[in-house]
Amino acid sequence: MKLTVAEQALRTGLRSPLPGHDAFLELSGYKRPDLEAAMRLDPPPRESAVLILLYPNADEAYTLLMRRPTYPGVHSGQIAFPGGRREPADPDLRSTALREFLEETGAQVEATLLGALSPIYIPPSRSLVTPYVAVTPRLGPLSPDPREVAALLEVPLELLLRDDILRRREQHVAIMDRKVQVPYFDVQGEVVWGATAMMIAELRAILGRHGQPA
Repeated sequence: MKLTVAEQALRTGLRSPLPGHDAFLELSGYKRPDLEAAMRLDPPPRESAVLILLYPNADEAYTLLMRRPTYPGVHSGQIAFPGGRREPADPDLRSTALREFLEETGAQVEATLLGALSPIYIPPSRSLVTPYVAVTPRLGPLSPDPREVAALLEVPLELLLRDDILRRREQHVAIMDRKVQVPYFDVQGEVVWGATAMMIAELRAILGRHGQPA
């Protein structure tokens, strides 16, 4: 997909009511706690933000995913968009997304923010994550932080829109304390599930509403 086409579709779609995640979650037979309930938790969830950055590669739209290192934690080894927790010095969550993108990928970019997807509450880490979508005319040299990034994946946006990457597998879901058939996206041989898969599903739905295949 051409970057200009994707940018125009997202500019329009992100100004409209967002599709949310219910349709994707129904594939696994459960729903996450809604945002209002999550915000009533004591202590409240920790705010985080990620950046879905679109950039040109041979005139096609690409985005960056990352594989987290293996560590003793709930998100060990998972595939995610660059991002992290809001720090006291961040004036807003958009700043968090941009700061974390730079820290994790090392890429200096002039990003134009197009808007945000629906926030996602992640029960195992008690995080409330806001995904921001942005475009840049050029992605600078990548120098990922090895403490936070095991690998960076440059992914064509067109790949994320293909029907054949949506699959299911049996996975233990901590909040349900049992194994269920969960939907995931097979992205360049990597299993992308959970919150990141929900973000991709909503991105697909937005582009599908505005004339692109989803």
